[in-house]
Amino acid sequence: MIRSAVVEDVPVIHAMIRELADYEKAPHEARATEEQLREALFGERPAAFAHIAETERGKAVGFSVWFLNFSTWRGVHGIYLEDLYVRPGARGGGYGKALLAELARICVERGYERLEWSVLKWNEPTIAFYEALGARPQDEWSVYRLTDEALKQLGSAQG
Repeated sequence: MIRSAVVEDVPVIHAMIRELADYEKAPHEARATEEQLREALFGERPAAFAHIAETERGKAVGFSVWFLNFSTWRGVHGIYLEDLYVRPGARGGGYGKALLAELARICVERGYERLEWSVLKWNEPTIAFYEALGARPQDEWSVYRLTDEALKQLGSAQG
């Protein structure tokens, strides 16, 4: 049901990323190309990793993309789940839980102490799903992000 992605999965991962962006009401923000995904996931020095959820007949119905983070407080790596998506027709079939369980298994096996991700506050069905698994929101933190012109402006600032 869950397997590590291979380079031949890039087109379907790209398609599901587009589907996820539509679901999250931000299709204009999903600008990654297949070439960029191929390099990030399977290049000389991969920056991210992916898993595919598939049916018994081998049809891809979901994916996860993740990368390592590091906790200075715990002194060990963790996994940051960038994206988890299951196609609408396959939801409720255990694929999302299986993708998360695989990442949790990797954490336990490798001695990582955290599996973290973000979820949109309006996405109540997904929040309920995560909380049913025992995940808890980190309400004391706010996510900040620099992009586009603000990122360029700060990146070109002189000390």
